[in-house]
Amino acid sequence: MPSTHTSLHYHLVFSTKHREPWFAPSCRPRLHAYLGGIVKGQDGHPHAVGGTGDHVHLLVGVPPTHRLSDLLREVKAESSAWIKTEFELPGFAWQEGYGAFTLGAPDLDAASRYVLDQENHHRNRSFQEEYVAML
Repeated sequence: MPSTHTSLHYHLVFSTKHREPWFAPSCRPRLHAYLGGIVKGQDGHPHAVGGTGDHVHLLVGVPPTHRLSDLLREVKAESSAWIKTEFELPGFAWQEGYGAFTLGAPDLDAASRYVLDQENHHRNRSFQEEYVAML
């Protein structure tokens, strides 16, 4: 019985340029929904999207035919253009690079809670501390 089965899930993290806090709490739900929509448009599955004023976390599933670097390039380019016009932030830019961490399907629930609870995580730990711990 020939078939192919994949379960490719990534926890993606990237920040604003110079880690400037561009995103007010009031705009984050729209931003996170838009980022998830870009992932869907690339045939991916956004399990969870969250973040704070200076960075975002995306928990995504992707098909095996997609290169992660291409997906991230699209997400960052499309969202950057949208942010500049939608939120009237012409100077906005994402930082170069990103973090990408794999996880298995059994870990999706815990990772989703983590991604969606970023505000609480960063009350006690900076983005830099969080990122170093992820590495």
